[in-house]
Amino acid sequence: MLKGFRNFLLRGDVIVVAVGLVVALAFSNLVKAFTDNIINPLVASAQGGVKGPGLGWQLVSGGGAGTYLNLGAFISAIIYFVIFMAVVYFVIITPYKFVMARQGKVVFGDPPPTKTCPACLSDDLNPAATKCKHCGSELSRAAS
Repeated sequence: MLKGFRNFLLRGDVIVVAVGLVVALAFSNLVKAFTDNIINPLVASAQGGVKGPGLGWQLVSGGGAGTYLNLGAFISAIIYFVIFMAVVYFVIITPYKFVMARQGKVVFGDPPPTKTCPACLSDDLNPAATKCKHCGSELSRAAS
């Protein structure tokens, strides 16, 4: 039982994913620091001379932080997400695709072609199918 677990852990794919996760988590702190210390002040300055936690509005007079609609933090979170996903794609996914292509494997490729049923409009049918697996209607050869 332990030998099977060891073999599972030492598979190449598990190692690649584990290393990618560690790198992504480490880089996450760097991107968060960038958004908190550079992007947030820039977004907050867009509101002008208003004092407060940043770009946003106080929903209830004297409500404090609990009723502050912090639009700046939301914009920063979107920027953080886009930067983080771009780094994950270009640092982890692109090299992984390259390595797998050298091994003759296609990963993250285009989805396989499908056929659409004219009766129930299911679009997940095999192109060679002659009957719809959902409603049972006959499929023409020209349907796509």
